[in-house]
Amino acid sequence: MTDAPDYKSTVFLPVTDFPMKAGLSSKEPAIAAKWEAMGLYDRLRERRKGRERFILHDGPPYANGDIHMGHAMNKVLKDIIVRSQSLLGKDAPYVPGWDCHGLPIEWKIEEEYRKKKLNKDEVPAAEFRAQCRAYADKWVGVQKEQFKRLGVMGDWADPYLTMKFDAEATIVGELLKFAESGQLYRGAKPVMWSPVEKTALAEAEVEYEDVTSTQIDVAFEIVDAPNAPELVGAYAVIWTTTPWTIPVNQAIAFGEGIEYVAHRVQQFELIDKTLPSTTENLRRVWDGVILVAAKLFDDVRARAAFVPDDLFKPLWRGTGKDLAGAIARHPMAKSLRHPGESRDPASSSERGEGSGTPDQVRGDEVLGFFDRPRPFLPADHVTTDAGTGLVHMAPDHGEEDFIACKALGIDPVFAVNDAGFYRDDWEWLPGQGSVINTKFNGADGPICSDLRAAGALLSASEFKHSYPHSWRSKARIIYRCTPQWFIPMDKPTAPSPRRGEGWGERERGGAERPAIDVAHPHPTLPLEGEGIKGNGPTLRGVALDAIANTRWVPERSRNRINAMVSDRPDWVISRQRAWGVPIALYVHRKSGQYLVDPAVNARIIDAFKGAGADAWFAADHQALLGPDYDLNDYEVVTDILDVWFDSGSTHSFVVEARYGEGVRADLYLEGSDQHRGWFQSSLLESSGTRGRAPYDAVLTHGFALDGTGRKMSKSLGNVVDPLKIMGESGADILRVWVASTDYFDDVRIGKEVLAGSSDAYRKLRNTFRYMLGALADYDEEAEAVSYAEMPELERYMLHRLAVLDAELRSVVDKAAGSDNWLEFSRYTRALFDFANSDLSAFFFDIRKDCLYCDAPSDPKRRAYRTLLDTLFHALVRYAAPIIPFTAEEVWQSRFPSDEESVHFLEWPEIDRHWINAHLDEKWTELRSQREQVNEAIEPLRREKIVRSSLEADVTMGQVLAVGDVDFAEVAIVARVTMGEGDGISVRPSEWHKCGRCWRLLPEVAEDGALCDRCDDVVKV
Repeated sequence: MTDAPDYKSTVFLPVTDFPMKAGLSSKEPAIAAKWEAMGLYDRLRERRKGRERFILHDGPPYANGDIHMGHAMNKVLKDIIVRSQSLLGKDAPYVPGWDCHGLPIEWKIEEEYRKKKLNKDEVPAAEFRAQCRAYADKWVGVQKEQFKRLGVMGDWADPYLTMKFDAEATIVGELLKFAESGQLYRGAKPVMWSPVEKTALAEAEVEYEDVTSTQIDVAFEIVDAPNAPELVGAYAVIWTTTPWTIPVNQAIAFGEGIEYVAHRVQQFELIDKTLPSTTENLRRVWDGVILVAAKLFDDVRARAAFVPDDLFKPLWRGTGKDLAGAIARHPMAKSLRHPGESRDPASSSERGEGSGTPDQVRGDEVLGFFDRPRPFLPADHVTTDAGTGLVHMAPDHGEEDFIACKALGIDPVFAVNDAGFYRDDWEWLPGQGSVINTKFNGADGPICSDLRAAGALLSASEFKHSYPHSWRSKARIIYRCTPQWFIPMDKPTAPSPRRGEGWGERERGGAERPAIDVAHPHPTLPLEGEGIKGNGPTLRGVALDAIANTRWVPERSRNRINAMVSDRPDWVISRQRAWGVPIALYVHRKSGQYLVDPAVNARIIDAFKGAGADAWFAADHQALLGPDYDLNDYEVVTDILDVWFDSGSTHSFVVEARYGEGVRADLYLEGSDQHRGWFQSSLLESSGTRGRAPYDAVLTHGFALDGTGRKMSKSLGNVVDPLKIMGESGADILRVWVASTDYFDDVRIGKEVLAGSSDAYRKLRNTFRYMLGALADYDEEAEAVSYAEMPELERYMLHRLAVLDAELRSVVDKAAGSDNWLEFSRYTRALFDFANSDLSAFFFDIRKDCLYCDAPSDPKRRAYRTLLDTLFHALVRYAAPIIPFTAEEVWQSRFPSDEESVHFLEWPEIDRHWINAHLDEKWTELRSQREQVNEAIEPLRREKIVRSSLEADVTMGQVLAVGDVDFAEVAIVARVTMGEGDGISVRPSEWHKCGRCWRLLPEVAEDGALCDRCDDVVKV
């Protein structure tokens, strides 16, 4: 018996050098190096020159460490969008940038000093600033390479840095625009303050963590109550979780509609804690009448372990309105009175003693502070959710306290210094603190001990709650009243003043007043509460209009920023640090007005262009002022700008500077935390200087969490490092993860998630590998066939391609008017599903017999290869924004060139006439029946009755409308009989198998012989 002939050499198997194994970690750097060598970004700009422009303006990360997963997610998403817009044929530049000023970098330098046991304050400011600049420059270089490794394409040769001289000059120029239009004032009110970093903080620089504090109930003796005289001698009880604010208390607030009760209570303690609680073993430590909200009396009684004499019948009951005009005494008043001293509380209040700051108020003026009457005042923020229903008011350390006290003429006293210690001349606990120290505030700390000794501490216990921290130092922050520069949210805008005029804050009547009295700056400091409201447009109003006219993706994010802008206080733009752009203003020493003169401003800006922000600190200020002004008449402001003002100004020195005045970005894209950060500061800066937002649309994404949904933390050991992922698996795997996630919410990443991304990538890569092999030696001129000449299956696949194209374009093209715009999880899912389900598992599976075994000149094979070529050109373009390295590798495998790139290509041309509803309906049914046939064959395959579907004969009770379609070929079976029996039945075919194509056909005489088709091909 002779061996059967081997027809393997006659089969047209795919041929390609494109490897199945990706090896991305080694290939990607080489591809990136090639892009850089050929000047890919610059050449793309040349090719898109004159086209419609799409500007995604990059939000600047801080240049202070290796990138983390949040950076990677953000930059990859931006790159996907920029590349997709370029694919649409638009000129889509991308200018990466960095935030180089402010506390994040300054804090790092200070950390290095602390390690060396050096004091930052002993280093010359110029030297310190130079070290900050060098540190930022170092990390810009490091992060730049890491972002490039992610495949992010941009103007890496000329990124924007907020510390470049031109940028610093523009930032100060933007500040001076606010000054010229009167949208600037210096005043004092509570701001978020970090005692550790000794500076004011913006809301975006604050995070909240759960802490355990000491909650205390403190008794304030009521000395007068004109509407409820029976309360005189009773004690108003306040509750607080910040004991350190008691030494700065100035009033007590009540709710006008709240019901209050007064009960006589007693408090006992054990004489011998080792013995049981008996009458003989108890000592009375407090006895008196307490005033609290009726709803909260039981809570207070439980905290203080009171034994009430009149539990069911209070001595007094009334509402908050009855407390109007009442006065209490500070619990430390008697304890702090000096021997032989007699003070009249009313006279102390009238003189305003105690107002001011440590460097301006003499010690003998402070001594009367604790003897002042503590008035009861109504306040809307008083509730009965917790506490006592009475709130102690410290206008130095609470915004609501500040506003309510200001209405009664009660001013802050500036008792706590910038490091969080009571100033040295403060009567109670002078020089002590820090006020954020838990021991200092503890039940056994000096505050509670002194209150206990004064008979005023009714309870002290632990209390767990959320508390604000600096996100850099991780230390607790406080609200602290300090002189700062503000941009008002509710002041009507005004035209720029004439040359030489100064702008201060305006009173409600519109009259000019000094921004600050510099000769006596603190006693007469303007104390600003709520914004100055009035007729005409305000910054808040302009910003809210801009929000309404901006597209927010997802739409729900509009509500978040709208609420934040609606409720935010005036913007505090000053910081008491060294590294940043200075508030370059001159304040007249007598009038308190800051100077506004276009000629002076022009000289300031020119100086910054030449030497950057350092020009201000080393300036010849008389030369900047010019001959019209005497430097001796002016204070030189040395505060620096809030770093959010820096980044909020980037639109001016990036978008407008590069693309033209008045040009604004098509898109801003950052994490959801930037609603209170960059999105908002950019909005306010542009609204105040240009009357509109700096962007047309804003996309917000969530945060990257670990695989279990926890926030990543070094202490938890759950940090997923993008640099490690790229080193092991490649950047394209990470990019697939980013593009696949529903990034509008927080997303997870871990081993299992990345394994899924790797599997999805592998399948798409294999799809490209198959197409490359199947198209080997494809000659379009010789092989291509027209749409009309194509079999129905090919025309159906063109329909599917057109449907895919429309789906992908709805995500990419804003002009499509789709709600799916920039929802790349939809884009990626549609692309990968098409490659896996429509192509690999269906179309390629059916047509592999045609490819392998039909003659090269056969019309059906030619039609198949024509369609493969169309699919290849479309899919490699669609994939390029998501997996740019692999798309380049695929393209170069078919069209190798040192001068061309897949990223020069534009969106594929798809004929809308390919859409065919009739074919879609027909083939949807045929595909469904194909799946059912495969399910019916599977049991026989498992039992090895048939080895493949090609050996199966199928009988179907249903008659399919197949027309000219060979359903046996579609189902990949020997034959199909329709209209017999019920359902689908399968049996082994009795036909013999062709020795070349392995199909079982009636004309094959015996196994191994050739079918008619194969015989004809082999003969040729």
